[in-house]
Amino acid sequence: MLSRTASDLYWMSRYLERAENLARMLDVSYSLSLMPQDGRGDGLDELAMPLLITGTLDDYLERHGPLHGERMLHFFALDASNPGSIYCCLQAARSNAHAVRGRITADMWENINATWLEMRGIAEQGLGRYGISRFCEWVKERSHLFRGATFGTIMRGEAYRFIRLGTFIERADNTLRLLDARYEMLGEEIDELEERTARSYYQWSALLRALSSFEAFAEIYRGSPRTRKVAELLLLRPEVPRSLRACMEELNLMLAGLPGENGRPAQRLAAELDARLRYTSIDEVLDEGLHAWLTDFILLVRQLGNTIHTSYLEVA
Repeated sequence: MLSRTASDLYWMSRYLERAENLARMLDVSYSLSLMPQDGRGDGLDELAMPLLITGTLDDYLERHGPLHGERMLHFFALDASNPGSIYCCLQAARSNAHAVRGRITADMWENINATWLEMRGIAEQGLGRYGISRFCEWVKERSHLFRGATFGTIMRGEAYRFIRLGTFIERADNTLRLLDARYEMLGEEIDELEERTARSYYQWSALLRALSSFEAFAEIYRGSPRTRKVAELLLLRPEVPRSLRACMEELNLMLAGLPGENGRPAQRLAAELDARLRYTSIDEVLDEGLHAWLTDFILLVRQLGNTIHTSYLEVA
Protein backbone atom coordinates (compact mmCIF):
# COMPACT_ATOMS: atom_id res chain seq x y z
CA MET A 1 0.00 0.00 0.00
CA LEU A 2 1.24 3.52 -0.83
CA SER A 3 2.37 5.56 2.15
CA ARG A 4 -0.03 8.37 1.23
CA THR A 5 -3.01 6.00 1.19
CA ALA A 6 -1.99 4.41 4.48
CA SER A 7 -1.60 7.88 6.00
CA ASP A 8 -5.05 9.00 4.87
CA LEU A 9 -6.68 5.87 6.30
CA TYR A 10 -4.76 6.18 9.56
CA TRP A 11 -5.60 9.84 10.06
CA MET A 12 -9.19 9.41 8.96
CA SER A 13 -9.77 7.05 11.88
CA ARG A 14 -7.62 9.09 14.28
CA TYR A 15 -9.60 12.26 13.64
CA LEU A 16 -12.92 10.48 14.00
CA GLU A 17 -11.83 8.82 17.25
CA ARG A 18 -10.51 12.19 18.44
CA ALA A 19 -13.86 13.85 17.73
CA GLU A 20 -15.62 11.17 19.79
CA ASN A 21 -13.12 11.52 22.64
CA LEU A 22 -13.51 15.30 22.63
CA ALA A 23 -17.28 14.91 22.80
CA ARG A 24 -16.92 12.56 25.77
CA MET A 25 -14.64 15.06 27.53
CA LEU A 26 -16.92 17.99 26.81
CA ASP A 27 -20.09 16.21 27.90
CA VAL A 28 -18.64 15.15 31.24
CA SER A 29 -17.03 18.53 31.94
CA TYR A 30 -20.25 20.33 31.09
CA SER A 31 -22.29 18.03 33.35
CA LEU A 32 -19.87 18.47 36.27
CA SER A 33 -19.82 22.25 35.78
CA LEU A 34 -23.57 22.34 36.50
CA MET A 35 -23.14 20.64 39.88
CA PRO A 36 -22.63 22.55 43.16
CA GLN A 37 -18.95 23.40 43.35
CA ASP A 38 -18.54 23.17 47.13
CA GLY A 39 -16.77 26.52 47.29
CA ARG A 40 -14.37 25.60 44.51
CA GLY A 41 -15.55 28.06 41.88
CA ASP A 42 -18.41 28.62 39.49
CA GLY A 43 -17.90 25.61 37.23
CA LEU A 44 -15.55 27.31 34.77
CA ASP A 45 -12.65 25.17 35.97
CA GLU A 46 -14.56 22.08 34.84
CA LEU A 47 -15.34 23.60 31.45
CA ALA A 48 -11.67 24.55 31.05
CA MET A 49 -10.56 20.96 31.63
CA PRO A 50 -10.95 19.87 27.95
CA LEU A 51 -8.89 22.91 26.93
CA LEU A 52 -6.14 21.93 29.36
CA ILE A 53 -6.13 18.28 28.29
CA THR A 54 -5.93 19.15 24.58
CA GLY A 55 -3.40 21.96 25.04
CA THR A 56 -5.66 24.62 23.53
CA LEU A 57 -6.17 26.79 26.62
CA ASP A 58 -3.52 29.36 25.62
CA ASP A 59 -5.01 29.63 22.14
CA TYR A 60 -8.44 30.23 23.64
CA LEU A 61 -7.19 32.88 26.07
CA GLU A 62 -5.30 34.68 23.31
CA ARG A 63 -8.33 34.85 21.04
CA HIS A 64 -11.21 35.17 23.51
CA GLY A 65 -9.81 36.50 26.77
CA PRO A 66 -11.10 35.34 30.17
CA LEU A 67 -12.88 32.01 30.51
CA HIS A 68 -16.54 32.22 29.55
CA GLY A 69 -18.92 29.26 29.42
CA GLU A 70 -20.61 29.79 26.06
CA ARG A 71 -17.44 30.92 24.31
CA MET A 72 -15.51 27.89 25.60
CA LEU A 73 -18.20 25.47 24.45
CA HIS A 74 -18.27 27.02 20.98
CA PHE A 75 -14.46 27.13 20.74
CA PHE A 76 -14.14 23.47 21.69
CA ALA A 77 -17.10 22.15 19.69
CA LEU A 78 -17.88 24.25 16.61
CA ASP A 79 -15.09 26.77 16.02
CA ALA A 80 -13.88 26.29 12.43
CA SER A 81 -10.75 28.34 13.17
CA ASN A 82 -9.70 26.11 16.07
CA PRO A 83 -7.82 23.05 14.70
CA GLY A 84 -8.58 21.20 17.93
CA SER A 85 -12.37 21.57 17.75
CA ILE A 86 -14.77 18.72 17.09
CA TYR A 87 -15.87 20.56 13.94
CA CYS A 88 -12.33 20.56 12.51
CA CYS A 89 -11.72 16.93 13.49
CA LEU A 90 -14.80 15.78 11.57
CA GLN A 91 -13.86 18.00 8.64
CA ALA A 92 -10.36 16.46 8.54
CA ALA A 93 -11.76 12.93 8.86
CA ARG A 94 -14.08 13.50 5.91
CA SER A 95 -11.25 15.02 3.84
CA ASN A 96 -9.02 12.00 4.46
CA ALA A 97 -11.88 9.63 3.67
CA HIS A 98 -12.51 11.43 0.38
CA ALA A 99 -8.84 10.99 -0.55
CA VAL A 100 -9.12 7.20 -0.13
CA ARG A 101 -12.67 6.83 -1.44
CA GLY A 102 -11.59 3.83 -3.52
CA ARG A 103 -10.08 1.98 -0.54
CA ILE A 104 -13.05 2.15 1.84
CA THR A 105 -16.53 0.69 1.40
CA ALA A 106 -19.61 2.57 0.26
CA ASP A 107 -21.15 2.20 3.72
CA MET A 108 -18.11 3.80 5.34
CA TRP A 109 -18.00 6.70 2.91
CA GLU A 110 -21.74 7.41 3.10
CA ASN A 111 -21.56 7.42 6.89
CA ILE A 112 -18.66 9.81 7.22
CA ASN A 113 -19.91 12.09 4.44
CA ALA A 114 -23.38 12.28 6.04
CA THR A 115 -21.74 13.04 9.39
CA TRP A 116 -19.89 15.99 7.90
CA LEU A 117 -23.01 17.35 6.19
CA GLU A 118 -24.95 17.14 9.47
CA MET A 119 -22.04 18.76 11.29
CA ARG A 120 -22.22 21.78 9.01
CA GLY A 121 -25.93 22.09 9.72
CA ILE A 122 -25.37 21.95 13.47
CA ALA A 123 -22.66 24.61 13.21
CA GLU A 124 -25.06 26.91 11.39
CA GLN A 125 -27.75 26.27 13.98
CA GLY A 126 -25.43 26.76 16.98
CA LEU A 127 -25.13 24.91 20.28
CA GLY A 128 -27.61 27.24 21.96
CA ARG A 129 -30.46 25.85 19.91
CA TYR A 130 -29.12 22.31 19.40
CA GLY A 131 -28.00 21.63 22.99
CA ILE A 132 -24.54 20.60 24.18
CA SER A 133 -25.54 17.21 25.62
CA ARG A 134 -27.52 16.34 22.51
CA PHE A 135 -24.56 17.40 20.36
CA CYS A 136 -22.09 15.22 22.28
CA GLU A 137 -24.39 12.22 22.05
CA TRP A 138 -24.73 12.80 18.32
CA VAL A 139 -20.93 12.84 17.85
CA LYS A 140 -20.56 9.58 19.78
CA GLU A 141 -23.38 7.97 17.84
CA ARG A 142 -21.89 8.92 14.47
CA SER A 143 -18.52 7.54 15.52
CA HIS A 144 -20.11 4.27 16.64
CA LEU A 145 -21.95 3.97 13.33
CA PHE A 146 -18.76 4.50 11.34
CA ARG A 147 -16.87 1.96 13.41
CA GLY A 148 -19.70 -0.54 12.96
CA ALA A 149 -19.77 0.04 9.21
CA THR A 150 -16.00 -0.42 9.09
CA PHE A 151 -15.98 -3.62 11.13
CA GLY A 152 -18.92 -5.07 9.24
CA THR A 153 -18.01 -4.25 5.63
CA ILE A 154 -14.29 -3.79 4.95
CA MET A 155 -11.90 -6.61 4.09
CA ARG A 156 -9.39 -7.60 6.77
CA GLY A 157 -6.41 -6.34 4.80
CA GLU A 158 -3.90 -3.53 5.16
CA ALA A 159 -6.54 -0.80 4.91
CA TYR A 160 -8.40 -2.29 7.86
CA ARG A 161 -5.19 -2.50 9.91
CA PHE A 162 -4.22 1.13 9.34
CA ILE A 163 -7.73 2.24 10.27
CA ARG A 164 -7.52 0.25 13.51
CA LEU A 165 -4.05 1.63 14.24
CA GLY A 166 -5.37 5.19 14.03
CA THR A 167 -8.29 4.40 16.30
CA PHE A 168 -6.32 2.75 19.07
CA ILE A 169 -3.29 5.06 19.16
CA GLU A 170 -5.73 7.95 19.64
CA ARG A 171 -7.79 6.06 22.21
CA ALA A 172 -4.75 5.07 24.27
CA ASP A 173 -3.56 8.67 24.44
CA ASN A 174 -7.03 9.89 25.42
CA THR A 175 -7.45 7.35 28.24
CA LEU A 176 -4.09 8.32 29.73
CA ARG A 177 -4.76 12.05 29.54
CA LEU A 178 -8.26 11.83 30.98
CA LEU A 179 -7.13 9.69 33.90
CA ASP A 180 -4.19 12.00 34.61
CA ALA A 181 -6.37 15.13 34.46
CA ARG A 182 -8.99 13.75 36.85
CA TYR A 183 -6.35 12.48 39.26
CA GLU A 184 -4.60 15.86 39.25
CA MET A 185 -7.90 17.67 39.85
CA LEU A 186 -8.55 15.54 42.94
CA GLY A 187 -5.02 16.14 44.21
CA GLU A 188 -1.91 14.01 44.32
CA GLU A 189 -2.43 13.09 47.96
CA ILE A 190 -5.83 11.38 48.26
CA ASP A 191 -6.43 9.62 51.55
CA GLU A 192 -9.18 7.24 52.50
CA LEU A 193 -11.31 9.99 54.05
CA GLU A 194 -11.23 12.25 50.99
CA GLU A 195 -12.03 9.36 48.69
CA ARG A 196 -15.36 8.97 50.48
CA THR A 197 -16.45 12.55 49.72
CA ALA A 198 -19.20 13.25 47.23
CA ARG A 199 -16.82 15.29 45.09
CA SER A 200 -14.42 12.38 44.73
CA TYR A 201 -17.25 9.97 43.93
CA TYR A 202 -18.69 12.18 41.18
CA GLN A 203 -15.27 12.96 39.70
CA TRP A 204 -14.31 9.30 39.38
CA SER A 205 -17.79 8.31 38.22
CA ALA A 206 -17.66 11.03 35.56
CA LEU A 207 -14.34 9.72 34.30
CA LEU A 208 -15.68 6.16 34.10
CA ARG A 209 -18.76 7.32 32.21
CA ALA A 210 -16.61 9.39 29.83
CA LEU A 211 -14.76 6.20 28.94
CA SER A 212 -17.90 4.00 28.84
CA SER A 213 -16.48 1.98 31.74
CA PHE A 214 -18.91 2.68 34.57
CA GLU A 215 -20.82 -0.57 34.08
CA ALA A 216 -17.57 -2.53 33.81
CA PHE A 217 -16.38 -1.03 37.09
CA ALA A 218 -19.63 -1.95 38.83
CA GLU A 219 -19.35 -5.52 37.56
CA ILE A 220 -15.71 -6.06 38.51
CA TYR A 221 -15.38 -4.10 41.78
CA ARG A 222 -17.44 -3.51 44.88
CA GLY A 223 -17.99 -0.16 46.52
CA SER A 224 -17.39 3.37 45.33
CA PRO A 225 -14.75 4.31 42.75
CA ARG A 226 -11.33 4.83 44.35
CA THR A 227 -7.99 5.80 42.86
CA ARG A 228 -6.56 2.30 42.97
CA LYS A 229 -9.58 0.57 41.46
CA VAL A 230 -10.18 3.14 38.72
CA ALA A 231 -6.51 3.21 37.72
CA GLU A 232 -6.32 -0.58 37.57
CA LEU A 233 -9.49 -0.76 35.47
CA LEU A 234 -8.45 1.89 32.96
CA LEU A 235 -4.81 0.91 32.69
CA LEU A 236 -4.43 -2.83 33.18
CA ARG A 237 -7.74 -4.63 32.54
CA PRO A 238 -7.67 -6.14 29.02
CA GLU A 239 -11.42 -6.86 28.94
CA VAL A 240 -12.32 -3.15 29.18
CA PRO A 241 -12.45 -1.78 25.57
CA ARG A 242 -11.05 1.67 26.35
CA SER A 243 -8.38 0.59 28.81
CA LEU A 244 -4.74 1.22 27.98
CA ARG A 245 -4.04 -2.52 28.07
CA ALA A 246 -6.81 -3.25 25.52
CA CYS A 247 -5.52 -0.50 23.23
CA MET A 248 -1.93 -1.75 23.34
CA GLU A 249 -3.01 -5.34 22.67
CA GLU A 250 -4.88 -4.20 19.57
CA LEU A 251 -1.99 -2.02 18.37
CA ASN A 252 0.45 -4.89 18.82
CA LEU A 253 -1.88 -7.25 16.93
CA MET A 254 -2.44 -4.85 14.01
CA LEU A 255 1.25 -4.00 13.62
CA ALA A 256 2.30 -7.65 13.80
CA GLY A 257 0.03 -8.38 10.83
CA LEU A 258 1.54 -5.76 8.51
CA PRO A 259 4.07 -7.12 5.98
CA GLY A 260 7.55 -5.82 5.24
CA GLU A 261 10.71 -4.97 7.17
CA ASN A 262 10.16 -1.21 7.43
CA GLY A 263 7.74 -1.63 10.30
CA ARG A 264 10.03 -3.57 12.61
CA PRO A 265 10.81 -0.59 14.91
CA ALA A 266 7.09 0.09 15.41
CA GLN A 267 6.32 -3.60 15.86
CA ARG A 268 9.10 -3.99 18.42
CA LEU A 269 8.02 -0.94 20.44
CA ALA A 270 4.36 -2.00 20.43
CA ALA A 271 5.31 -5.48 21.62
CA GLU A 272 7.48 -4.00 24.40
CA LEU A 273 4.69 -1.72 25.62
CA ASP A 274 2.16 -4.55 25.46
CA ALA A 275 4.46 -6.80 27.49
CA ARG A 276 5.12 -4.02 30.01
CA LEU A 277 1.39 -3.65 30.69
CA ARG A 278 0.82 -7.40 30.70
CA TYR A 279 3.32 -7.91 33.54
CA THR A 280 2.76 -4.68 35.51
CA SER A 281 0.66 -4.66 38.68
CA ILE A 282 -1.29 -1.69 40.01
CA ASP A 283 0.95 -1.71 43.09
CA GLU A 284 3.97 -1.02 40.89
CA VAL A 285 2.13 1.83 39.18
CA LEU A 286 1.12 3.46 42.45
CA ASP A 287 4.55 2.93 44.02
CA GLU A 288 6.07 4.91 41.15
CA GLY A 289 3.37 7.57 41.51
CA LEU A 290 0.30 7.58 39.31
CA HIS A 291 0.97 10.99 37.75
CA ALA A 292 4.61 10.14 37.02
CA TRP A 293 3.65 6.77 35.53
CA LEU A 294 0.94 8.29 33.34
CA THR A 295 3.22 11.07 32.14
CA ASP A 296 5.86 8.53 31.19
CA PHE A 297 3.39 6.37 29.27
CA ILE A 298 1.89 9.35 27.44
CA LEU A 299 5.37 9.99 26.05
CA LEU A 300 5.74 6.32 25.11
CA VAL A 301 2.42 6.33 23.22
CA ARG A 302 3.53 9.48 21.42
CA GLN A 303 6.82 7.75 20.56
CA LEU A 304 4.89 4.79 19.17
CA GLY A 305 2.77 7.11 17.05
CA ASN A 306 5.91 8.80 15.71
CA THR A 307 7.49 5.42 14.98
CA ILE A 308 4.40 4.26 13.09
CA HIS A 309 4.60 7.47 11.06
CA THR A 310 8.26 7.05 10.13
CA SER A 311 7.87 3.32 9.46
CA TYR A 312 4.77 3.37 7.29
CA LEU A 313 3.35 6.81 6.60
CA GLU A 314 6.20 9.03 5.44
CA VAL A 315 6.01 9.73 1.73
CA ALA A 316 9.34 8.99 0.07
